[in-house]
Amino acid sequence: MKILPFKIPKPEQEALVYQEDSGILFYDKLHQHEEIQISYIVSGEGSIVVGDTISDFKANDILVIGENVPHVFRSDSQNSTKSVMYTLFFTKESFGKEFFALSDMTRLQKFFEESGYGMKILSENERLTHLFENLKNQSRIQRIATLLNMLDIMISSDKQPLSTFVYRKKYTEDEGNRMNNVIDYALSNFHEPFSLEEVAEKANMSKNAFCRYFKKRTNKTFFQFLIEIRIEHACRLLFKDNDLPISEVSEQCGFLNIANFNRKFKELKGVTPTQYRKFTIEKWRDKYSKSA
Repeated sequence: MKILPFKIPKPEQEALVYQEDSGILFYDKLHQHEEIQISYIVSGEGSIVVGDTISDFKANDILVIGENVPHVFRSDSQNSTKSVMYTLFFTKESFGKEFFALSDMTRLQKFFEESGYGMKILSENERLTHLFENLKNQSRIQRIATLLNMLDIMISSDKQPLSTFVYRKKYTEDEGNRMNNVIDYALSNFHEPFSLEEVAEKANMSKNAFCRYFKKRTNKTFFQFLIEIRIEHACRLLFKDNDLPISEVSEQCGFLNIANFNRKFKELKGVTPTQYRKFTIEKWRDKYSKSA
């Protein structure tokens, strides 16, 4: 299977594809596809890289990834919960070249533009998850109606971009393999010290050539990207284990000293690790006390 571009398997005449992914891990190779992807995370958690940015995903998240946007899911291998995701794939020409250009669809144009950076839906999740849960037993026509209903809801929902920069050219297979090897190495070894030469070797490039290559495709240096991976992992540790000392979190995330960890964490998150832990736990308790 080619890593990039990734072909969504579908019958030739099927305009809208509904897919269920279920297993220990989601497909964890960097890929891009011409279809717009709307996914509901039923269970599981981990990291998602979209364009130049890494963020977390967890149960009940609803994610939108635009056409040809490079992305990769990395399920948390230490999480015992099976990873399950329901997804709809479609293109802007799935229902005819002019369908989404109709005046009735004008409000969707901003949605399509925003999808080019990927986004997480932050509101109306209960309504949207209910629609996702009905898809399995629906006919093709009903699924198209459900998609349009979802899009109508998401137009007005609160959203969070999943990236700030996306390399707009389609990756060749060689480029895809190269970037996948680099990202996979970073996600697998972020907690260990390693040199730029080691990473460049994974891309089969010299150090200087790799630095230029990575910066052009992500708009940031490799070590900026690596620090973001470490901080996102720290966020999950801070939330999941309230008794884990900050110094231990720092060490598990690959930082050589806690002062540097605290400084980088605040640069990226705007608060200290201690403040982040307190805020996220209070927010979680408030959310579930209201739903109880």
